[in-house]
Amino acid sequence: MTGATGGKRAGSRRGPRRKRTFRPVLLLLALGITACVVAWGYLVYAAIDFGSTARGGDRRAWWFLAIASVGAVACLFFGLMLVARLSRRLGITGPPAPRRSSDSPATDSSDDEPPRPIGGRRAAR
Repeated sequence: MTGATGGKRAGSRRGPRRKRTFRPVLLLLALGITACVVAWGYLVYAAIDFGSTARGGDRRAWWFLAIASVGAVACLFFGLMLVARLSRRLGITGPPAPRRSSDSPATDSSDDEPPRPIGGRRAAR
């Protein structure tokens, strides 16, 4: 046989299909993200309502406005952290690069490159 599909090493170029499985962790993360976004929306709506009430003269509404604002910020932050975890679990993002230890000297070059000569390029000649 001749051609691209013939020969003794001919075979499928595709890897084996990964079996799709139900992962409850992903479902919990998605539900948590949804809950955070809904809570954030409600707290923003409440903060707007408390703000209009506070401008009308109610002093206690300023405190409720502050509490609702801080709660909205916390919900948004927590939701974004859950989005980061979900994207890591789905394989969209990877783990962060390992930190260098404080014992090793800080250099701009990577570990694959040889160390720079002392004195620069002219001294290396």
